[in-house]
Amino acid sequence: MAAIIAAVSISLFMAIATIVCMLRIRKALRTARDSRPSIAFFHPYCNAGGGGERVLWLALIALQHSFPDFNYIVYSGDRDVNGEQIISRVNSVFDIKIERPVQFVFLKRRHLLEASNYPFFTLLFQSLASIIVAIEALFKHTPDIFFDTMGYSFSFPVFKFLGGCKVLCYVHYPTISSDMLSAVSSATVSFNNRSFISNSVVLTNLKLLYYRLFALTYGFVGRMADIIFVNSSWTKNHILSIWKVPSKTFLLYPPCNVSLFESLNAGENDSKTIVSISQFRPEKNHALQLSAFKLLLQRVDSEIKSLCKLVIVGSCRNSEDEKRVQELKEQCNRLAISNQVEFKINVNFHELLEIVKKGKIGIHTMRDEHFGISNVELMAAGLVVVAHNSGGPKLDVIKHSLTGFLATEAEEYAEILHRILCMSNDQLNYIRKAAKADSQRFSDDKFKECLLIVLKPILSKY
Repeated sequence: MAAIIAAVSISLFMAIATIVCMLRIRKALRTARDSRPSIAFFHPYCNAGGGGERVLWLALIALQHSFPDFNYIVYSGDRDVNGEQIISRVNSVFDIKIERPVQFVFLKRRHLLEASNYPFFTLLFQSLASIIVAIEALFKHTPDIFFDTMGYSFSFPVFKFLGGCKVLCYVHYPTISSDMLSAVSSATVSFNNRSFISNSVVLTNLKLLYYRLFALTYGFVGRMADIIFVNSSWTKNHILSIWKVPSKTFLLYPPCNVSLFESLNAGENDSKTIVSISQFRPEKNHALQLSAFKLLLQRVDSEIKSLCKLVIVGSCRNSEDEKRVQELKEQCNRLAISNQVEFKINVNFHELLEIVKKGKIGIHTMRDEHFGISNVELMAAGLVVVAHNSGGPKLDVIKHSLTGFLATEAEEYAEILHRILCMSNDQLNYIRKAAKADSQRFSDDKFKECLLIVLKPILSKY
């Protein structure tokens, strides 16, 4: 038995050593052909059109302007489009122009990352899948600097040890957190803790063990990053508690198009329109918005009720998101509010601005939202925002009753929405003015400035 184990260990070591040598030789040959260093962004869903993608493109532009001699690569799984179409969509959705060359490396195995493939042990299997996708990416292009902008931390050892790359990351949301452990421990039902588990002591304890082991592994791979950016105080607290490398961890708020939204001067009309902006993902909890809106309609008089409208703007990444939208429309039918709720799916940037212009109130309902770019954009535009009393909105973005409002349950949301609709113009303008001023902390320019302060000492060595 010992001989077999030794033989397997030696074979495994030799296989890994061979792969490492092959990758280093290919990297050396690439450098011989083109001496410019390369930085590769790992963002398999780069064409999705959400806040995470805005971080990717603004980071890329900031580095291109400061380090024009680098080659810039984006690993993408969007094989149904080409690079030019992706760049065009960036301009259409975000009003961001990418003027310098970007090379796209298209990945065939992105489908392995879909959560729908793994009804059980989703975190584990998605993380293992990210290793497979990372290996594919590494074999297609071995960069000097690897920058994960989606949160696939299990890709770090692949690029660090096999590829010999410097590893950077931007963490939007910890894959696992103490809040998730607490939810399981307290048997709280949520989108990632189903009722049949929360109702069973045995299954709850098994899931707790699974989460704790996963958290240990998550911390191990996370510590392999050379530079760690986190997007909010909430995210930073969780990453520090699990990864435990404060010297390498930097708070970097995501870029928000504050100046453009500020120029809209929205909210100064007599509109009773409530605007929601977020991707159609389960954790965004659009169902809570519909419930709160129904309760609001029950509170207001008939004249105001007829003017109230909820406009839900968001992007669909896949068939799962499209199915989710259909379920929300069915909920509208059950609540008898369909005539006053509009769904705007995959709108371009200029359409988004027109929708925001007509709004009065912004609403966001995700619990433990890591940051919430749309909240800042709506605040800058002049809408009075009501967000969930947790995560980034609570710790970083909104000062309750001063720059916006925070709520938790549907009744609380409805009560605050009603209060806002009944406010005088002086009261509303006071909140709008304070929110616009405060939103400057999250501008595009501030993001670029803080990013470069951290990365210049590293990139200047190449």
